[in-house]
Amino acid sequence: MVKSYLRYEPAASFGVIVSVESNITYDSSGKHLLAPALEKLGIWHVRQGVCTKTLSPSLSSRAPSLAVTCVASAPSSLVASGYADGSIRIWDCDKGSCETTLNGHKGAVTALRYNKVGSLLASGSKDNDVILWDVVGETGLFRLRGHRDQITDLVFLDSGKKLVSSSKDKFLRVWDLETQHCMQIISGHHSEIWSIDVDPDERYLVTGSADLELRFYNVKHELMNGESMVNETGPETGNDGESATQNKWEVLKPFGEIQRQSKDRVATVRFSKSGNLLACQVAGKTVEIFRVLDEAESKRKAKRRLNRKKEKKSAKMGVEATENVEANHGTEEAGNVLVVAVPDVFKLLQTIRASKKICSISFCPVTPKTSLATLALSLNNNLLEFYSIESGSSTKTLAIELQGHRSDVRSVTLSSDNTLLMSTSHNAVKIWNPSTGSCLRTIDSGYGLCGLIVPHNKYAMVGTKDGKIEIIDIGSGTLSEVVEAHGGSLRSIATIPNGNGFVTGGADHDVKFWEYQIKQKPGQDSKCLTISNVRTMKMNDDVLVVAISPDAKYLAVALLDCTVKILFMDSLKFFLSLYGHKLPVLCMDISSDGDLIVTGSADKNLRIWGLDFGDCHKSIFAHADSVMAVQFVRNTHYIFSVGKDRLVKYWDAGKFELLLTLEGHHADVWCLAVSNRGDFVVTGSHDRSIRRWDRTEEPFFIEEEKEKRLEEIFEADIDNTFEDKHIPKEELPEEGAVALAGKRTLETLTATDSIIDALDVAEVELKRIAEHEDEKARGKVAEFQPNMIMLGLSPSDYVLRALSNISTNDLEQTLLALPFSDALKLLSYTKDWTSNPDKVELVCRIVTVLLQIHHSQLISTPSARPVLAVLKEIIYARVKECKDTLGFNLAAMDHLKQLMASRSDALFRDAKSKLLEIRSQQSKRLEARTETKTENRKKKKRKK
Repeated sequence: MVKSYLRYEPAASFGVIVSVESNITYDSSGKHLLAPALEKLGIWHVRQGVCTKTLSPSLSSRAPSLAVTCVASAPSSLVASGYADGSIRIWDCDKGSCETTLNGHKGAVTALRYNKVGSLLASGSKDNDVILWDVVGETGLFRLRGHRDQITDLVFLDSGKKLVSSSKDKFLRVWDLETQHCMQIISGHHSEIWSIDVDPDERYLVTGSADLELRFYNVKHELMNGESMVNETGPETGNDGESATQNKWEVLKPFGEIQRQSKDRVATVRFSKSGNLLACQVAGKTVEIFRVLDEAESKRKAKRRLNRKKEKKSAKMGVEATENVEANHGTEEAGNVLVVAVPDVFKLLQTIRASKKICSISFCPVTPKTSLATLALSLNNNLLEFYSIESGSSTKTLAIELQGHRSDVRSVTLSSDNTLLMSTSHNAVKIWNPSTGSCLRTIDSGYGLCGLIVPHNKYAMVGTKDGKIEIIDIGSGTLSEVVEAHGGSLRSIATIPNGNGFVTGGADHDVKFWEYQIKQKPGQDSKCLTISNVRTMKMNDDVLVVAISPDAKYLAVALLDCTVKILFMDSLKFFLSLYGHKLPVLCMDISSDGDLIVTGSADKNLRIWGLDFGDCHKSIFAHADSVMAVQFVRNTHYIFSVGKDRLVKYWDAGKFELLLTLEGHHADVWCLAVSNRGDFVVTGSHDRSIRRWDRTEEPFFIEEEKEKRLEEIFEADIDNTFEDKHIPKEELPEEGAVALAGKRTLETLTATDSIIDALDVAEVELKRIAEHEDEKARGKVAEFQPNMIMLGLSPSDYVLRALSNISTNDLEQTLLALPFSDALKLLSYTKDWTSNPDKVELVCRIVTVLLQIHHSQLISTPSARPVLAVLKEIIYARVKECKDTLGFNLAAMDHLKQLMASRSDALFRDAKSKLLEIRSQQSKRLEARTETKTENRKKKKRKK
């Protein structure tokens, strides 16, 4: 019989509030904040401070989990998240489901931005490309190429007709999305541009880089008649015909720049939803908040500045030159045109200082009544902070911090009944419920390197980096006592089986034995647990790990000199020395039957030893980096090991075989804990996450797993088969280029195969039907037996079913890989499908893509002409029918909307807001007129 094993699958991940690599953003309602937590996307209710939903892609244990690198929220309930492999997922926040997956980028997604309506999504990546996606049609429109380095930010202009992209190549590019070309390239930045944004009214575009100033640009809008209109703050100038033509194509005109307070590079610049504030977050601990003054205020400020300038000038000129001044006064007035500069519009309001480095910021789309805006910050220590920005200062309103450690998880320990999990970090100990992932207690502590939960789950011991043992009362969540234990860091702690104590090992060369005692503290009624040192043993070198055999017969001590000493527990006499590792042993464990001891080392190897004679049964190259923790599953010879290569591995120590490789962590895995029954495993990592892996009922075999691993290696290398990396890359023209949005993946190749298979099956079936008809005509009546594979469908419907199963995003690349002979067969079926109104859009896409790909061959193939002639007649008529139906339905819905509006008072509410808006505009105009009148009067007086 071939031995089978039970598979372990990823079950839960907790402890990460927000990851460092991605940005945060509010949803459209402003009630929830979207915070990426490694591969998941957490939806936090801002008021309650709780995570209400978690959006995570369904991945198997064999697939590596990919971190979220970028997030953008649409005006609706949709949210787009970009991943490290270049894929983009569109989520519905209300349902908590993934609507579609878009594949197009070859590198990590670095920028995402929706247009104002939410129908288009622009994405930028490390592959230097910008892709425009149709969110409604769930497909890629086109790829814009031209930047020489990774895209850092994107912004839509002119109602989504234009797109501005910034890159680390120090250039801004303005793309016309209707003609799909680069219409303007803006240089002038001395370093990488890290972020751009435009205000809601699309007057100013701001860019942030490593330069010491923020640069601003005026946005030029196009009027209905095709003329251009520049924002009133910077009039368009064109002296000759050439510059006028050049200005015609300029969408962005330099407006000016303002100095920043911080010397760190800019990470993010964002306008608030109302456009009255601009936040500039640097790659440090500060966010500079600028007030954006409206048109009237900025003109008044510019006027005051001009008057001060005149006063200074006149004071310098002195009394002697009064006559000359009066003579030249008219020319000076003409020269001193009121031009609004950047400092007149943007005024530094305040600087927010956070406790740690800020990773990302996001303005709340809903403006609160009591303050100017609400700003959310994500910090690099796994923390979310919310600030209320007022005109004078800003106050911290909320911090989400309890659900995770501030730094990496250094040790995890399970209680004897597996109901509690303790994790230690650099400044806190947390008690978790391992089944739900909820944090039950948080206790401030030292830098905990190891831990132990005392039987009955009332107390826990934590060994710290400064050599102390901290006794924690789990029930009250308090630190009851701190005992000075070792002169150096306390590296390991091991409980004595069936005993009343534990053993510790430290960097001071000591191994110490401790006993529990229940004592009543003076001045207190309740009794509490204390410990006392009963024995101390001096070793030759630093003690890294201590382990005790389940029968309490042997004590194993791993030293810094790469050896493991086995001692008798009662007499502490030397029994065995295990040597063979080239670097120090970092972890070890003894099996339940006391036969085997396994050691994991910094030399990346696992060694399995016999505890009877100390002979090395096997040395296994286990991990690509140091092995950090190893543990036996109770009552078996199965081993779990974790390492700095981010992997969790499951081994059979009896057969020396690798059983499973569990991928999920995004950084070094430090620690491991296996439940008593072996039904789940908990791991802690440098990425601050704690993961639980559950044993399932699914059996697997070693040979099958080996085959799967070989297939994965082949699939990982499949990119090399798609494109030869040794071929020199084509040089992009300076004005940029347009390409197809999608990319060839394993899914598109599989889809192409499925179409070819369907076409072949359908062709065979058609031949069988024809033969049956011939036999029927001859008089041989036999019942026709249809092919069972076709599921009772006709040949045409069977091919259509194969095409309908392909996702809309992959259709283009799937048809691109189809040979011409099969493409011709496919075209012959399309005329039958047009009769189905639901499939007209799909048929149009298939026909247009095939025509674009095989145009020259189709023209020169005589057999294709009849098919194309029929399609030309049918398709136009079918598309017109569909458009008429849609138009009729839209008109009907518009009529219903008018009927409903006439029955409700919503119309009058809208009218009231519109009236207030018109009145405010009129008052601004009146104010501007009065200002111009007073200026004219002053000029007349001066002339007199």
